[in-house]
Amino acid sequence: MSLFDNQPDSPASLPQHSSRESNRGRTPLAERMRPRSLRELVGQEHLVGPGKPLRVQIDHDDPSSMIFWGPPGVGKTTLAKIIAETTQASFIEFSAVLAGIKEIKQVMADAAKAAELHSRTILFIDEIHRFNKAQQDAFLPYVERGTIRLIGATTENPSFEVISALLSRCRVYVLEPLKEGQIVTLLSRALEDKERGLGALGLTADQDSLELIAGYSSGDCRSAYNALEVAAQLAAESKQITREVATEALQQRVLMYDKTGEEHYNLISALHKSVRNSDPDAALYWLGRMFAGGEDPLYLARRIVRMAVEDIGLAAPEAMNLCLSARDTYEFLGSPEGDLALAEAVVYLCLAPKSNAVYTAYGAVKQDIEQTRQEPVPLHLRNAPTRLMKDLGYAKGYRYAHDEDDKVADMDCLPDSLRGRSYYHPTQEGREKQLAARMEEIRRIRASKRGTA
Repeated sequence: MSLFDNQPDSPASLPQHSSRESNRGRTPLAERMRPRSLRELVGQEHLVGPGKPLRVQIDHDDPSSMIFWGPPGVGKTTLAKIIAETTQASFIEFSAVLAGIKEIKQVMADAAKAAELHSRTILFIDEIHRFNKAQQDAFLPYVERGTIRLIGATTENPSFEVISALLSRCRVYVLEPLKEGQIVTLLSRALEDKERGLGALGLTADQDSLELIAGYSSGDCRSAYNALEVAAQLAAESKQITREVATEALQQRVLMYDKTGEEHYNLISALHKSVRNSDPDAALYWLGRMFAGGEDPLYLARRIVRMAVEDIGLAAPEAMNLCLSARDTYEFLGSPEGDLALAEAVVYLCLAPKSNAVYTAYGAVKQDIEQTRQEPVPLHLRNAPTRLMKDLGYAKGYRYAHDEDDKVADMDCLPDSLRGRSYYHPTQEGREKQLAARMEEIRRIRASKRGTA
């Protein structure tokens, strides 16, 4: 299957100029300018440059499955399509947002039939991190047998979002945001390309204006193309994209905010990272951007509570209650008065001491659980309500902490295979400094009792 079969702007399928022009108006510039080969690709030299790992895999037609991890608009889908075209494989694009188990099984069945006819299938899954464990499990037997070549794309860390069984069968490639100069090159190419780009419009652009758009895009090529397309519309009469036109185009891009699309995730990411970096000015700006775009304030309230849990943690445990109170205040007042309560919560989180110690500890726990979920509960921690259970050793050796000096018993509570494992490492920030001192005190008490024993 050709990468461009049945595409509306394919020159082969649209010989008439008027039909091509009509479809060009409906297809976004970012899609029309999508690179069709590695020669057209800009960026990701660390992966596709001569002798680099992904380039070697493509050149050798290595059928291994892979996962592309990187921010939006850096070429994850494009690379998958180029690989399919280069290796002459059928390309099936699958969205984790829209598909379920039923659709997965149907695609797998079709791929199995194609494999019997010696036809290769590349299954591209966009936003693979949105699939749950059961859905990801459904791919495993087909990946193992080589029925399909799976290429997943994710903006989230695959170590946490992709099941270990599937992750171990894939090569993970990390894609980087495009540099500003690379995006300027792509924008210039779009302005000159008469077949797929804006070349037929006869537009010119100041270098300053292209650099402004590139800088705004933060390494996201798709975002830059979208802004250039708006600028081209604004410059339809003057035929000149100036810095003023580019600025106006970028402002209109803000108003084009999609509450369920990519820009939604870009802005909430900017807000969260600004809070994490203790920058109240930036956090208020991104919060205001989302309000201006019509974002659901209760969605923002939920994310703000998450920030308190993930990034403030036990360094300032009162932050969670404050954020929940801000949510209640918004529900009581509504907009616009209630917006200020969320803004106050955001500023407080920015200025609060930070700790992700519990977040990190729980992540480590989940990893250990994947390896030890069958570990039995130690006998001394089990209840023994029957005589048989007592005879089997249930509850034997259990020590009731309230009967102990200092309320701490010398007793291990983890499975034997994890004895001595330490997950929670409090920081010296805020309230957690006191918790760290208390943990050290508990260690000393246990050590003293073991020495006595």
